[in-house]
Amino acid sequence: MNKQEFVDRLAEKAGLTKKDARKVIDGAIELINHAIATNNPVNITGFGKFEARARSASQRINPQTGKKIRVPAKVVPAFKPGKNLREIVGKKLKAVGRGDSLTIKRA
Repeated sequence: MNKQEFVDRLAEKAGLTKKDARKVIDGAIELINHAIATNNPVNITGFGKFEARARSASQRINPQTGKKIRVPAKVVPAFKPGKNLREIVGKKLKAVGRGDSLTIKRA
């Protein structure tokens, strides 16, 4: 689902105009972005937690040249799903193995 489809569904479900639904979504995204950028986690009970996480510096191998490169430490946005979201996804979807890979199927 892309952003426009999300706006359309939210407008229908909440009885909003599409313009108002877009304002709600844009406002929520802006608030979450600002909170994470200022190192304030956002907890939405039953859904999950948005936060900033620190990644240590590491060494990687450039696949084209085979040379080792140093990747500096950095801070990245992260999402940890809540119990309710994990349960819903676990009931509606299942992982199916095919050789060395997994695919997702509806349960």
